[in-house]
Amino acid sequence: MAPAPSKLYADDVSLVVVLLDTNPFFWSSSSLSFSQFLSHVLAFFNAILTLNQLNQVVVIATGYNSCDYIFDSSSDLNRSFENGRMPVMCSSLLQKLEEFLIKDEQFSKEEPDGRIKSSLLSGSLSMALCYIQRVFRSGALHPHPRILCLQGSPDGPEQYVIFYILCCLHFSVLTLDLKKDFLLFRYVAIMNAIFSAQHSLVPIDSCYIGAQNSAFLQQASYITGGVHHKPQNLDGLFQYLMTIFATDLHSRSFLNLPKPVGVDFRASCFCHKDTIDMGYICSVCLSIFCKHHKKCSTCGSVFGQAQSEVASASDKKRKTPET
Repeated sequence: MAPAPSKLYADDVSLVVVLLDTNPFFWSSSSLSFSQFLSHVLAFFNAILTLNQLNQVVVIATGYNSCDYIFDSSSDLNRSFENGRMPVMCSSLLQKLEEFLIKDEQFSKEEPDGRIKSSLLSGSLSMALCYIQRVFRSGALHPHPRILCLQGSPDGPEQYVIFYILCCLHFSVLTLDLKKDFLLFRYVAIMNAIFSAQHSLVPIDSCYIGAQNSAFLQQASYITGGVHHKPQNLDGLFQYLMTIFATDLHSRSFLNLPKPVGVDFRASCFCHKDTIDMGYICSVCLSIFCKHHKKCSTCGSVFGQAQSEVASASDKKRKTPET
């Protein structure tokens, strides 16, 4: 589907769709508590809405098993104020967030053990782009949209496969022969979201607060023209959010924002998640392995004999000529 024609407001009006990581497995081990994180984020939301009365903030909770809309500032109820203090959005957002966490926890009880504790980023990205496309096609004017990922969970197994695909195809059309495997659908959904954001000129900003930086979010921000940053001091998270991610897209050209330095475009193997320069890739599902396997652990495809093994076997059969 072709993107809708542009009907923008002034260049300083923004629509910020925030993907809020609510993964309990990450927050239980994080140095920054979830309540402290919310205090920084809520103040940031209030600042965005104060910068321009036409600014809009939409929040999507990214859980372990599900994702859902929990706040939309375009509602008249959320725009109201009480005694000159912060908007009523705080109580509305926190209430819906609590309901979401309870629902997501119920889904977690039905999950099998052994799954990597990553959040459902593919679903929240897709929901954010759907909301933006709906805004494009409704009303006479719309603000400049962008997506902000407030992420702390580690990259899931389906995201490591994307590294190789993004580097090799780089905006090309991809056709896959998929089997009924949940991980395959998830990383294909993330790929579609990234390419859709790039095609719609929607930057994906990312603020990663986990222990190790996310190579996946680095690449997503780089490809879509967004900004990626990993705060060094989480106690000053609000200052990072205000100085880097609060500026509108037009004003960014006048500011010295963090540049993409050291973005690793190498692939990471599916088996050990080690960064590799050369490896083996499944021709069916594009899973990457650092060593040759007889069978793909993702889709179950049976591999042939590795070329190096065939060459070594032929060398053994070949007799060395006498001199």
